[in-house]
Amino acid sequence: MAADRLTQALGAPLRCRPRVTAAAVGQLARAGLLVRLGGDVEFPDVHPEQVAALGRRRDLPALLDRHVPLGPAQAARRLGVRRADFDACVRLGWVAPVGSVEIDYKRQGGVTTVPLYCAEDVALLPVVRPSVDWRAVYAAPAGSRSPLAALNPVDPGQDRVLLAEVARMARVGRAAVVNWRRRHADFPAPTGGTDVHPQFDRPAIVAWLLAHDKIEVPVGMPSASLVVVGAERRTVRFRLDGPHLVLADDVEGEDQLSGWSTDGDADELAALAAGEFGASVGRLTAPGTVPLAVLGQVRVIERFRSGSGGLRVTLAWPAGRRAGPRDGCRSRPGR
Repeated sequence: MAADRLTQALGAPLRCRPRVTAAAVGQLARAGLLVRLGGDVEFPDVHPEQVAALGRRRDLPALLDRHVPLGPAQAARRLGVRRADFDACVRLGWVAPVGSVEIDYKRQGGVTTVPLYCAEDVALLPVVRPSVDWRAVYAAPAGSRSPLAALNPVDPGQDRVLLAEVARMARVGRAAVVNWRRRHADFPAPTGGTDVHPQFDRPAIVAWLLAHDKIEVPVGMPSASLVVVGAERRTVRFRLDGPHLVLADDVEGEDQLSGWSTDGDADELAALAAGEFGASVGRLTAPGTVPLAVLGQVRVIERFRSGSGGLRVTLAWPAGRRAGPRDGCRSRPGR
């Protein structure tokens, strides 16, 4: 019951957030966030009012990441990838277990030791490995070879980064990292390389960036918000997680927006865009771009189900229909 309530408190099902389990409630109790009233130590009884208060906390996702370790399947869900892709991350030495638990599958296999991973370490992988094409990993079809399979494992103690990669982690220029190194006495010392191109221990760099608020643990995927106007001026607001917006360079080209969606939203979005003139977008807000609008001819061109179970939707429209948000929906759809 407590696990279900906390899962509901997380809001709409997130592609990169596993359900809260009874074992997770036990972890939260051991962390002092809930008081154990009785029951098993691993699966305690807790007060419903405390559960409700915890569910109202805005930092609930961060608390779960900090205190609740994840099994391999849960870690794959938290990362938003297939289990095979997460197993590849483990093989490459990018993430290591922080503990384990024994599970008795009885007739299905007896007692099995399952490794547990820190959810924060898992969530940070796309941040601290910026050279990886994570978009390809997220979208890998079921049954296909992992995009990570061709990469070589990291040698123990040899996971090093250059200043340029540190800059990519923090999304700043290399000059900013050089300045941090000069100004902060606790900046990690080089562990290799040359005076011109020093190399640094990646775990030490990540710890420093976190401690100095240069990076943060993602609590979810970035999202785009769009207000779509269909036939008879019906207006619906949608959210696309992990958006990828490509704007054409000239008005004769085509703009595209893709992102992860729920099945219900994808169906409704397709229905709005199914008319003769497509749909309009009154306002589109996506990370890294200014808000924009689209005056008609918006259509759904692809619905793709990834191997991890997520549904990715791609919208397209003529670049010439793009406008500022104040112009959105003032014009009739083009013929």
